[in-house]
Amino acid sequence: MQASARRQSNQTRTQADRGFSLIELLIVVAIILIVAAIAIPSLLRSKLAADQASAVANLRTISTASVSYWVTYSNGYPATLGTLGGSQGSSATCNQAILIDEVIAVAPSQKSGYQYAYSGDQGNITSVPPGCTPGFMGYLATASPIVSGLTGDISYCTNEPGVIHFDTTGAVAPSAATCNLLPTIQ
Repeated sequence: MQASARRQSNQTRTQADRGFSLIELLIVVAIILIVAAIAIPSLLRSKLAADQASAVANLRTISTASVSYWVTYSNGYPATLGTLGGSQGSSATCNQAILIDEVIAVAPSQKSGYQYAYSGDQGNITSVPPGCTPGFMGYLATASPIVSGLTGDISYCTNEPGVIHFDTTGAVAPSAATCNLLPTIQ
């Protein structure tokens, strides 16, 4: 009996000794922190690049929607982003064309870390269809990072030719003329 009690006591001690020591746990934590320190900056750069690519894609959509608006409603370019937007499920009109994402069309017009702005340019058209807000002969659409360096480094702009320009300082182009002086995306 004593021999079996000793065996059980030895087995219990051996099982208790199988845990991790404090040093082993600290080494594992240190390795995890090193891997995180290497991976997180790359993840943040990837997120920044994705936000910038999304801004360019959204400006292309706004530019295409503006041309579609002109062709569809014969009212020039729309006056606001809200005119290009509208609520899903309702019918499209010259004052709510439902051509762009509602998130961009409704204030504060922010998506994927960028702030969007749109304004009519070059004066109103002369022949306005009945019931429509007068359209413009030109437009300026911009996308600027909400937090420079965190959500993006580059601001973008486009106007009626549909060419997208960029500014590496992140500054918003104040006019179509300023936008046209900036380098273009290839």
